Amino acid sequence: MALRAYLDLTKFGIVVFVLLTGIAGYAAGFRIEQNSNLIYFLKLLGGLYFLSSGSLALNQVQEHRLDQKMPRTAQRPIAAGKIRPMAGAILSISMLVVGIKLLFELTLLTGFLGLLSVFLYNFLYTLYLKPKWIYAAVPGAIPGALPVTIGYSAANPEIFNPESVYLFLIMFLWQMPHFWSLAVKFKNDYAAADIPTLPVALGLNKTLYQIGLYTFVYCGLAIASPWFVYTNWLYLGLVVPMSFIILRMFFIYQRSHGEKGWFPFFMAVNISLLVYLFVPVIEKWALVK
Repeated sequence: MALRAYLDLTKFGIVVFVLLTGIAGYAAGFRIEQNSNLIYFLKLLGGLYFLSSGSLALNQVQEHRLDQKMPRTAQRPIAAGKIRPMAGAILSISMLVVGIKLLFELTLLTGFLGLLSVFLYNFLYTLYLKPKWIYAAVPGAIPGALPVTIGYSAANPEIFNPESVYLFLIMFLWQMPHFWSLAVKFKNDYAAADIPTLPVALGLNKTLYQIGLYTFVYCGLAIASPWFVYTNWLYLGLVVPMSFIILRMFFIYQRSHGEKGWFPFFMAVNISLLVYLFVPVIEKWALVK
């Protein structure tokens, strides 16, 4: 298998994003009195890498016929015939087994969260919700937000404390403006594959309304982060300005009825996720020093 085909099959760019969010969760959950362990940390990264790579590859196995109907996805390795579905299935399942095994070697909670993410994404969302429900992206955002909680659980079992809940909700809320703005951009692709996304089923105006609703809640939660996590100067210097930049870009995007400002809004939303996740981590560790 060529390296390019492997990277495309496992969606390496998304996997890097998953690893970064897992690191943010682990660093946030790490307690001062704990002893650092490089092998333990590398197992977490390896577990997240194999879990996310296997899950994303399995998704392409499951949806290769749908991918063939969409110009945006028709050149994915399985859809384009570069990799056979069975070969993709064997590789993806092998990677999932390795990833889940590594996560279980950390803690039982971390391992179970990894299993839960695969079940929710590859089975509940991919096979049942996505083909049938226009709001499938909302429950589908749960497995997308779990990597930060998986990272947190590897350092701290108290995943329902305010800090962990904040990180999870930031990742959860981020996914709706991220995905639905993509769905607007590639509306015709989703229509060709008979996938009932918001733009296809409800039209542009109602989709923009939903994007705006989740964007406001997402930015509002980030601004309210002092109630959940420790904040200081970086909060004032990065989180607050970033939130108002996103809202301004959304209004430009919305007022043009989706014709202008799509890319700046899309990129600002994506960059903001890393800002919102890592600023509390940096400020927490700056306080320790």
